[in-house]
Amino acid sequence: PESFPPLRNEAAVRVLRGRMKGIQGHCNSCYMDAALFSLFSCTSVLDIMLFKPFPLCDRNVQSILRDEIVNPLRKTGFVRASSVMHLREQLTEKGQCSSFTNAEKDPEEFLSLIMQQILGIEPLLKLQSGGQKEQDCYCYQIFMDKQEDLVVPDVQQLVEHSFLSSELKLVEIPSCFIIQMPRFGKDYKMFSKIIPSLELDITDLLLDSPRECCVCGDVATLECS
Repeated sequence: PESFPPLRNEAAVRVLRGRMKGIQGHCNSCYMDAALFSLFSCTSVLDIMLFKPFPLCDRNVQSILRDEIVNPLRKTGFVRASSVMHLREQLTEKGQCSSFTNAEKDPEEFLSLIMQQILGIEPLLKLQSGGQKEQDCYCYQIFMDKQEDLVVPDVQQLVEHSFLSSELKLVEIPSCFIIQMPRFGKDYKMFSKIIPSLELDITDLLLDSPRECCVCGDVATLECS
């Protein structure tokens, strides 16, 4: 089947802007629509999910994802709700959870199901908390207390605050860093707006990464939170 590259620059604006663009919502699908749009519309980092024949890969789910959702999104900028529902029905069958077709779910639950159980992809992130054992995961959900000085934060600030408050470090530079904002759910949203950071500096988030001392300029030996 024909495949289409992710949309970039002027092409992204031309194809994705306007009415009846994006992924059509239906029956609490917003968590999945937003995740799929973020992962595939303008980046090819996770295109391995569409093509690579993983050992545990469910080829039916892979073809629905590629041919009914990602390719139409990149070609015309629009995906019908029926296509997403087709994927949700398959996830219900594979994940043994009937609520995937009608209820609002946590995006992390969706990503873990499709990446780990259905496609068999290796975890994208390796995290360590306070010197404890490494944790493998597919995305990072920002947890943090309300900060009075952060009214309209950017992604860089939120990630740094969240890692610091949880005493987390990245064990290695991730091939793909999926971050779930504290901006979801029906009832509570911590911030009215979040500014996207077009680049993310993870230097201070890496475990055992050599960094410059802010006092003398030499390689730092101590870290003060």
